Amino acid sequence: MAEGYLRHFAKNKATVYSAGVEAHGINPLAVEIMAEDGIDISKQSSNNADEYKSINFDYVITVCDNAFERCPVFFSNVKKFHHNFSDPSKYIGPPDITFEKFRETRNQIKEYCYNFVKENL
Repeated sequence: MAEGYLRHFAKNKATVYSAGVEAHGINPLAVEIMAEDGIDISKQSSNNADEYKSINFDYVITVCDNAFERCPVFFSNVKKFHHNFSDPSKYIGPPDITFEKFRETRNQIKEYCYNFVKENL
């Protein structure tokens, strides 16, 4: 979701890459909840951060504590940002509540990404 919003808000001001410490694929509920807000993430992929070790990033943003703790070392003047968003895919309960958990996290990520782009790009 963060990749989708960063691409949307940054437009041509930045090249956005997205990766995790583990590759899981894209959650269909994330695709659906982002489409609800007009952002298509259906073509995004779940990549491992190790694939990008050779890139000298300006910024690295981690969006969960697990990624922050396990994020690879980047040997450049990268500025690191971290925010621990709740993972709605971890919620176990009725589908309507699960969907609302995705919506809540999406809205938090949207606000974070908007402010990041506004303040840093």
